[in-house]
Amino acid sequence: MLKTSDFYYDLPEELIAQTPVEPRDSSRLFVYDRKSDEISHKHFRDIYDLLNEGDLLVINTTKVYPARIFAYTEHGGKVEILLLKRQNLTDWEVLVKPGKKCKEGVVLTVNDELKVEIISRTEEGGRNVRFIFDGVFEDILSRVGEMPLPPYIREKLKDKDRYQTVYCKKEGSAAAPTAGLHFTRELIQKLKDKGVQFAEVNLNVGLGTFRPVKSEDLSGHKMHTEYFEITEENAKIINEAKKEGRRVIAVGTTSVRTLESASNDDGTVKAVSGDTSIFIYPPYKFKVVDSLITNFHLPESTLIMLVSALSTREKTLELYKTAVEERYRFFSFGDSMFII
Repeated sequence: MLKTSDFYYDLPEELIAQTPVEPRDSSRLFVYDRKSDEISHKHFRDIYDLLNEGDLLVINTTKVYPARIFAYTEHGGKVEILLLKRQNLTDWEVLVKPGKKCKEGVVLTVNDELKVEIISRTEEGGRNVRFIFDGVFEDILSRVGEMPLPPYIREKLKDKDRYQTVYCKKEGSAAAPTAGLHFTRELIQKLKDKGVQFAEVNLNVGLGTFRPVKSEDLSGHKMHTEYFEITEENAKIINEAKKEGRRVIAVGTTSVRTLESASNDDGTVKAVSGDTSIFIYPPYKFKVVDSLITNFHLPESTLIMLVSALSTREKTLELYKTAVEERYRFFSFGDSMFII
């Protein structure tokens, strides 16, 4: 039985990337070939040489909304609100801090345009809230909201676009699908010119990203649901690649979770939309995904567990130990890993 603590590793704090590198594709790339069991160290732009004509990259085109806002109680107490999941035109599921100021019925003020009423508490300790406003909520949010950077990033982000992929389309995420942050438009065009194909999926990154695994026994952890969709056109592109024996390479753990949630046992992908709470950890038999481009993830997180399912827990921790020794940059604004 695997335990949460089995996925712990030591990470010096100075290796947690506080700012993104420029240009995007100058980040480092840790390459692990599972067949040969070989490691190589490159830069992300070198992925051009590692991809072949006919390879299929599956990207998550979700867009992060400025999901962090600050509101005040009638006595001037400050409350941080992180938007997680929209329920209708006015109601959202959110995280709040401090929670003691957010009892049911309390109305918080953001500014003259926007108020927040606390409706109820969620099972996970968040809140269901109702926003009170005149006008278009998205317009107000774009003015008052900040990018919801993870708590381990203490530097203020100078350019909001650096927490978006260059191919983002549809707003709906509370966090970025960070594996895609390394791609530039120029690199994507070069790859397309080489004959590398792209398929698009959408998964709205939500609470699962922020929620630690609280049970020591992995089978006791319940993933929060996240909305995902694959169109008919993109399902066809993915299924053709699988049928022809071409590599399906997921860009990021969110793309993995989408593909594996939408697949049949024979590895074909359905055009589908809905919620997924899939939790991937070893041993897991992947139905669609052949390879993965991903960042380095937090110890004991569901993300490092998913990566471990591609090889073994022991091998993944060994790779992470090497990455620490080689001074790779970790987490959202950090370097990239390509598991072939």
